[in-house]
Amino acid sequence: MGETEPVTVVVVGAGPVGVTAALLLARRGVDVLVLDRHDAPYPQPRAVHLDDESLRVLQAAGVADAFAAVSRPMAGLRLLDAEHRVLLEAPRGRGVHGWPQGSMFSQPDLEAVLRAALDAEPRASLRGGVDVLHVEQRDGAVWLGLRDRGTGAVEELVAEAVLGCDGANSTVRRLIGGWMRDLGPAERWLVVDLTSDVPLDVWPGVHQVCDPARPATFMPVAGDRYRAEFRLAPGESARDPDLPALLGRFGAAGCAVVRTAEYTYRAAVADRWRAGRVLLCGDAAHLTPPFIGQGLGLGLRDVHQLAWKLAAVLAGADDALLDTHQAERAPHATALVRLAVLLGRLMNGGGRSAALLRRGVLALPGVAAFAADSRTPPLRPGPLVRRRRFAPGSPVGALLPQPAVAGGRLDDLLGEGWAVLTAGGRVPGDWPGPVLDATAFGSAELVRWLRGRSVLVRPDRVVAAVAR
Repeated sequence: MGETEPVTVVVVGAGPVGVTAALLLARRGVDVLVLDRHDAPYPQPRAVHLDDESLRVLQAAGVADAFAAVSRPMAGLRLLDAEHRVLLEAPRGRGVHGWPQGSMFSQPDLEAVLRAALDAEPRASLRGGVDVLHVEQRDGAVWLGLRDRGTGAVEELVAEAVLGCDGANSTVRRLIGGWMRDLGPAERWLVVDLTSDVPLDVWPGVHQVCDPARPATFMPVAGDRYRAEFRLAPGESARDPDLPALLGRFGAAGCAVVRTAEYTYRAAVADRWRAGRVLLCGDAAHLTPPFIGQGLGLGLRDVHQLAWKLAAVLAGADDALLDTHQAERAPHATALVRLAVLLGRLMNGGGRSAALLRRGVLALPGVAAFAADSRTPPLRPGPLVRRRRFAPGSPVGALLPQPAVAGGRLDDLLGEGWAVLTAGGRVPGDWPGPVLDATAFGSAELVRWLRGRSVLVRPDRVVAAVAR
């Protein structure tokens, strides 16, 4: 076995969540090594959607503008019946976070942006072609056993902390004794990635066909790419559907098929997200059906809300701060996974009577506005979220809005740490961070949102407390 090599943080998994974690930590002065079993990124698209809350994470990692250059704003969501007649249209535009409420992209493009930033980051490095054999904690450190997939050589690394961002079949989760708790039935879908030499004459948003016999999704992605998804019936193989006929219903029969793949969409959340200084993020911690487009976004939120805590612990803060990782993220992820399961059933379940009920429900006032809203639920009350349990309308636990301000983007102007924003309200003496006058940012929208209050903003831009 080779000699041990000390590092500060090891991130296992070089997908978008793992690389973003490395960038966020490096920007806080932490040295990071990213490990991956593959030598290069997976060349085919998987994730295709991010919301505006997630782009706040990419902004914090320093790559949001580069991502915007390879993505496109999503027009919104259309729900169609079995005959492709519009049941509901929920448009999306520019939300309260300073970015499009929905962005479509090809995952290889995002990974190229992230890896370019990682290559340029002196505190972070990437090593591919290695398997993680064991993760043990002893003598106040985390020991990892590695095997080089090319040479077979085995070695050990010593780290101060390890993040398991290694996907649905996470090795790190297995090594810390974690397991996934199912929140709904798994579904098998046929995913088809397409390209077209000429733009298709389709609405530029996501089309969801609410047909219990053959639920389907179709969407323009970015550039010349499109994606179609069709639920497979029990016992049906990925080769059975008449693909040209299914694509023809969206005017995509002439597209070039880049890839077809069968995916099993699961709804599950890990039972444990932390063992000492080994922590899980992304698909290693939760799996969601695609119906609200939150698969990758949940993972980005995980690392955004963990990176500053881990950096603080490595700088001397109490390790108990890491207890808030699962306490905050698991309920939030569970709520969104359950919502995805529920909406999947509402959109695609039942028979003829369910279709009639669905049409009636979708006609109710407010349903379209709900479908168009990209905001996610606030974090639960806890040590870092000072909100009364019954406080409807409270901003505590949710992201601070990021309206247009003079001098740049609000998040960038707030700095890397805690901050207090005030519009004339009192500021409690125990609030950390500099006190900033909201009127100095030149945003009437921000001042209106504050309504004379002062708010305590965490480094991840979650509102921690409010004072009137």
